[in-house]
Amino acid sequence: MKVLILGVAAVQLDAILELRKMGVETFAVAMAKDGPAADAADHFDVINVLDEEAVARHVRANAIDAVYSTGSDLAMPVACRIGERLGLPHFTTSRVAYVCNHKDAMRPALGPDCEGNVPHQVMERSGPVSIPFPAILKPADSQGQRGIFLVRSQAEFEAHFGDAKKFSREGKVIVERYIDGPEVSVNGYMANGVLRFMVASDRETWPEYTGLIHKHVVPGKSFAPETERLMKQVLQDACNRIGILNGPVYFQMKVMDERPYIIEMTPRLDGCHMWNLLARATGVNLMRLTFGHLLFDDLSELDRAFPQVKPMELVFWCQKPGTTMDRSRLELPADAVDHFYYYETGDFIRPVNGRFDKIGYYIRNL
Repeated sequence: MKVLILGVAAVQLDAILELRKMGVETFAVAMAKDGPAADAADHFDVINVLDEEAVARHVRANAIDAVYSTGSDLAMPVACRIGERLGLPHFTTSRVAYVCNHKDAMRPALGPDCEGNVPHQVMERSGPVSIPFPAILKPADSQGQRGIFLVRSQAEFEAHFGDAKKFSREGKVIVERYIDGPEVSVNGYMANGVLRFMVASDRETWPEYTGLIHKHVVPGKSFAPETERLMKQVLQDACNRIGILNGPVYFQMKVMDERPYIIEMTPRLDGCHMWNLLARATGVNLMRLTFGHLLFDDLSELDRAFPQVKPMELVFWCQKPGTTMDRSRLELPADAVDHFYYYETGDFIRPVNGRFDKIGYYIRNL
């Protein structure tokens, strides 16, 4: 069995390592050999993951059995289209992957009667905002928390419009109602249209950097048990509306007045290594489940679930891009059960969100 992973960042490294444990021959491609998955894969080639024709030729030339990616909204539509074209296993259609990566398509697809949807306005040019302030301004089709601003007035919107738009590949921004409440990350798993697994975690962000993640804590404590039941209903409904019937799903939500609202949704594993935290806290390894399901139609990993979620946290070290990594300055708690550094000491921190980028993480029990 041969699997091609699109991208070579740390989150794709997770996939490569899990596949190798499963005895799968691994291939990886990226624009440059600039991530840890490149060296970990059995085979690496320099190919732009967005160059669909080049990727397809690579797949044919190497008799690859499946194409996938983790943590990348940019790569997922390509992986799905190649799966469709070449008859390879894939969970969702390329159209579904596109819709989830384009909020100007996602919000209308969810519809005004979707319990978790929020009022929004899509704009290509600066103009009057119809959404009440404060509001969230962001690119309609970006990832990695780029170009997101909390705007409190028309003047602030106009001041940040260009900064948000420059991160949009299609030149569109979306203004959404600001949901005032705690942020929650929700990892789920769909099988034949049914939500079979879901864990909601408190998503703690850096106060000085709107939307940028600092830590995930499970089980989440910032919402009531009834709200968690509503989350399950919202996830099931949203996935069915969009067309995510199989595979992993990742939602960012906010809770206001104990009602959950969808901020982001995507048909893939998250980009925060939550599979690692959740494997320890729930007994279910979502990375292994994903590839077992995709390659062998095997859902047995779901049977490993613990009766209760163990209290744990995943904490990110972050640093401004353009600075230099120094591992000796990072405090690793003595009770950490796992950790990972994205860079070696002396490495240059590459811009991802451009403000305060992840440089590593650790996991510990609470």
